[in-house]
Amino acid sequence: MKALAWHGKHDVRIDNVPDPEIVNPRDCIIKVTSTAICGSDLHLYDGYIPTMKSGDILGHEFMGEVVEVGAKSTLSKGQRVVVPFTIACGSCYHCGKHQYSACPNGLPADNQDIARELYGQETSGLFGYSHMTGGYAGGQAEYVRVPFSDVGPIVIPDGVSDDKVLFLSDILPTGWQAAEYAGIEHGDTVAVWGCGPVGLFAVQSAFLMGAARVIAIDHYPHRLELAARFGAETINFEETATYEALMEMTGGIGPDAVIDAVGLEAHGMFVDNIVDHVKAALMLGTDRPHSIRQAIIACRKGGRVSMPAVYGGFVDKFPLGAFMEKGLTLKTGQTHVQHYMPALLNAIMEDKIDTEFMISHRMPLEDAPKGYKMFKEQQNEVTKIVLKTGTVFA
Repeated sequence: MKALAWHGKHDVRIDNVPDPEIVNPRDCIIKVTSTAICGSDLHLYDGYIPTMKSGDILGHEFMGEVVEVGAKSTLSKGQRVVVPFTIACGSCYHCGKHQYSACPNGLPADNQDIARELYGQETSGLFGYSHMTGGYAGGQAEYVRVPFSDVGPIVIPDGVSDDKVLFLSDILPTGWQAAEYAGIEHGDTVAVWGCGPVGLFAVQSAFLMGAARVIAIDHYPHRLELAARFGAETINFEETATYEALMEMTGGIGPDAVIDAVGLEAHGMFVDNIVDHVKAALMLGTDRPHSIRQAIIACRKGGRVSMPAVYGGFVDKFPLGAFMEKGLTLKTGQTHVQHYMPALLNAIMEDKIDTEFMISHRMPLEDAPKGYKMFKEQQNEVTKIVLKTGTVFA
């Protein structure tokens, strides 16, 4: 089969690789019909996430048709399913608490030591996202093996287009969880750093949860325009001093809740961010956490900080004093996708959540290397690239 494989920094290629096979009775095999390039995939593309190996198949946002099932799978051949990017067993201590992204059984034993060394404990497995998260082949491919298929995938009703439900795999639940973790109360003012896909879904979710005002922060005009469609006020940080603007907009109090949807590759010509760039180039650091620093400083006293954004290692210049003195609360983590999928599918079916606005480009799988380059270099124009298998594009 054809699959997109990582071969090094800024080097991804369509390779011919062996078809996946059933390994465990709970497995199924999916024929991928749609898969997307995620902003988190750019962290792999840019070489920021450790434990990648040449030939690793990328992609953690995908859906398709079930073509083969193990003896203990609850799925049937021919069903259309969306697959969560987190791999969880459904029966361990953490899964019992609906904390699916903390499931230790989603991580093969051979990979658990890597996660323990970096983070103190093993994480859940993730599709197509390094050997630290299991070394699983991802979904930017014609076919993919899905472990624990009796727990993860959600069946999609007939007649519902891929484009409408594909983002149930990751970015929609991630944006929703980000807003939920912000502890939004009716009438709150919420500030969102980053208007990429997760940030835009966080904006939409915050309003649905009762926020009176959402302030979206970015420097790409088109992304700010998309946020404004949902009623967000906007700050272009290249034109306006963000902290000063937020203080003015909130009467000097600060936002009730802040959401960092940027993560480890923050942009902007800020002193701390320039230093982070230099340290990363010299291999003295990994992440560029300007956005979370700024969010903490801007949040009102007693406010809440939600951090759906991906960070990979250690950071410095973290404003721990401000965090403590202001009495803030931080909630973060990989998304418990399986927990949110059913309700969000219902919300999509009832037209309460708009998803298709996010797609800016559709391409055949064979053009995935071009898509990665576009997403990296044209982030004002590109919000989401969906790759289609078996489709001829004019």
